[in-house]
Amino acid sequence: MAIGRRSSGGHGGGGGEGDNVFWTTMSDLMLGLAIIFMTLFTLAMTGFSQSSVQQKQEQIKAAEELIEKLDKENIEAQVDKMTGEIKISDLELFELNSWNLSPKGKQYLDKLIPIYVNTIFTKQELIDGIENIVIQGHTDSQSYIGLSSIDDQYTKNMELSLKRANSVAEYMFKTNYDKAHSEKLRKMLVVEGKSFSDPILVNGVEDYAKSRRVELKVKVKRWDIASAFGF
Repeated sequence: MAIGRRSSGGHGGGGGEGDNVFWTTMSDLMLGLAIIFMTLFTLAMTGFSQSSVQQKQEQIKAAEELIEKLDKENIEAQVDKMTGEIKISDLELFELNSWNLSPKGKQYLDKLIPIYVNTIFTKQELIDGIENIVIQGHTDSQSYIGLSSIDDQYTKNMELSLKRANSVAEYMFKTNYDKAHSEKLRKMLVVEGKSFSDPILVNGVEDYAKSRRVELKVKVKRWDIASAFGF
């Protein structure tokens, strides 16, 4: 369907006011769109960044508190000071070449999990910004190396890493954290198996012992334009 232009000047196309109705409407539309764009840009540069900064500050505070409490209880764990992400060696948790928690592993989680869960869930500003609490299992590239193909090796390691992460998740609920947090924990908890896809490298070479690990980490929510407008 073509858009016509109505003329008030009769035949000959004189320049009456009716000639400019379409273009005046388009100018108003473009002005309105420009105002909306500037509003969203301002939100992106102020509200979004402020929210991200505040979110990161809360993560750092939680990480510092985790490190302090774990040190106080003499619990060995590698904690990222910026995110609170914890890396736990498989030697601390599992029987050799197994996904079953060892007695030592259960004792370790009995001490670590209550500190981890209670620290995170007592910080409301932090928990409001968390989408998931992720337990990730990782293996090294040497596990099951005798299989017929690299793909078979990868999938076998995927199974092992996922089962190890799930073993930690199952035992997590048996530890003595504040059970008032259980409902939120159930909603947020995610288990992942990463196989040997994310090795730990030292001087460019895989450190097999460090690669075999379980990680506890938080996945923060994305604060986007849609959420800002309540969509």
